Amino acid sequence: MNFYQELVARGLIEATSSEELPELLNTKKISFYIGYDPTAKSLQIGNLFALITMKRFQLAGHKPYVVIGGATGMIGDPSGKNSERVLLTDDVIQFNIESQKKQFQTILDFNEGPSSAVMVNNFDWMGKFSFIEFLRDVGKRFRVTEMLAKESVKNRITSEVGISFTEFTYQMLQAYDFKFLAKEHNVILQMGGGDQWGNITAGIDLARKMDGRQVYGIVIPLVTDAHGNKFGKSEGGTAIYLDPEMTSPYQMYQYLINSDDISVAKYLKYFTFLSLDQISQLEEKIKTEPHLREAQKELASEVVKLVHGVEGLESAMSATQIFFGATISNLRDREINAIFSDVPSIELKKDALYAGINLLELLAQTPLFASKSEAKRSIEQKGVYLNNISVTDMALIIDQNNLASETCLVLRKGKKNYCVVKFS
Repeated sequence: MNFYQELVARGLIEATSSEELPELLNTKKISFYIGYDPTAKSLQIGNLFALITMKRFQLAGHKPYVVIGGATGMIGDPSGKNSERVLLTDDVIQFNIESQKKQFQTILDFNEGPSSAVMVNNFDWMGKFSFIEFLRDVGKRFRVTEMLAKESVKNRITSEVGISFTEFTYQMLQAYDFKFLAKEHNVILQMGGGDQWGNITAGIDLARKMDGRQVYGIVIPLVTDAHGNKFGKSEGGTAIYLDPEMTSPYQMYQYLINSDDISVAKYLKYFTFLSLDQISQLEEKIKTEPHLREAQKELASEVVKLVHGVEGLESAMSATQIFFGATISNLRDREINAIFSDVPSIELKKDALYAGINLLELLAQTPLFASKSEAKRSIEQKGVYLNNISVTDMALIIDQNNLASETCLVLRKGKKNYCVVKFS
């Protein structure tokens, strides 16, 4: 199986601009790019699909260019959006750029000889244009009828919110990126999600009109679950970020391990470097032993290790074992908060901890017990746990030595009822 055939077998090719691409990718080493607008401090797990696809191309000897949208991020891409973006300040955009750079460097290799990744900022060339120069040199190459026909524009024009002139012109900026990269760096391929097709073809047309260059486009699928929902958001609608301060390795692991049986094989093809044979074996296990969730475990392990390294995966696995009774110790507050984000908590003064608190008094202050007598009965029945360790001494005094993290300890009643006690 050659490189392009594997891309197809993994379901990574939704559409291409030319029938020449398979032979081109199989017989030559080319430069290609994907653009990322710095609209947030961190990339989301949905962005990871495109990044991993770039890595596949790099491993095949092709050279990736990461285009940071220092200019386009000031405008906002209307593609896939049903409302106008909030414009960001220069300072916020620059902060987001610096934060995202680290995530690109985690996945792509920037020191790999001929196929080393390159990171560029489109403000470096777009910022040199005056408004008049851009209209004269670039704007004259576009026809409004063609711009109106783009799917991203049509969808917004027919919506209640409409589209501003600012976002309407976004496709011109992205098209010029492609034209510039093709001429200055011999980048001949742009890739993006399915909602980027209009922007990509606009760039192909502009490179031809301005420089007579032949360039190409590939769109990869938008990642969805079995119900057609966009991949990358938890049940509560919270985005899954690559930044561990925003989404812990444990939270990412849990999100992935809960993937549905219908979608997990697709995710394995998209997000991991497991061979197709390995994925086929896991698909078989989905049918024969679905309760073991082997495919989901492989997906979660491979992705968390890729994004957060071996230490991140070990942290996620340790946190997961807590719900199977593992002792809770030597964690950080943010790890405790991530693991127990959905359980009750109470907050007490640190002074009480330093003075020492009687266990029964502490239990009675939590939602787990209505009174000391109820807590006492539960201890007698061996149903009370401190940091997942069974407690039988009713006279136990709790102090700083009982903390599971910097400021937290965890109480449990029975098998599944938890409460986090935070000291501030």
